Amino acid sequence: MSKIIVIYYSQSGHTKQMAEFIVEGLKEEKAEVVLKSSEDVKVDELLNYQGIIIGSPVYYGSMAYQIKKLFDESVKFHGKLDGKVGGAFASSANIGGGNETTILEILNAMLIHGMIIQGDHGGDHYGPVAIGQPDERAKKQCLKYGQRIAALVKKIELGSSS
Repeated sequence: MSKIIVIYYSQSGHTKQMAEFIVEGLKEEKAEVVLKSSEDVKVDELLNYQGIIIGSPVYYGSMAYQIKKLFDESVKFHGKLDGKVGGAFASSANIGGGNETTILEILNAMLIHGMIIQGDHGGDHYGPVAIGQPDERAKKQCLKYGQRIAALVKKIELGSSS
């Protein structure tokens, strides 16, 4: 069974709520899911999952320190996350508040690790975004994202077992 971790940092609760919606989508695809706050994650745990999804609120157009710290600590595993599926999501205070720049920073770190990224041609292209508390549109994007990531992890696992 696909093991996927969803990691988030959330001060207001908005990013946490998005993480919970993504977990719902993952579970719809029968993935084994762990949901953790970034403060509760040990960097070594990243090696135990086929999928890693990380969410952050936007701080000055960038990821929160708590998420950046996790990536900084992950340098010791450079090359060991290669081939794992990665994804990102973000929440901001307003439109144009830096959601895409934050997601792209997270994805850039994942790509440097050699991770495989799932995009979306028909929705939030880089990963789900919310402005303030997630609305129905954001919830729908989070559920869809979870489903798509779980499906990709399954495809990769099937391909590597043959």
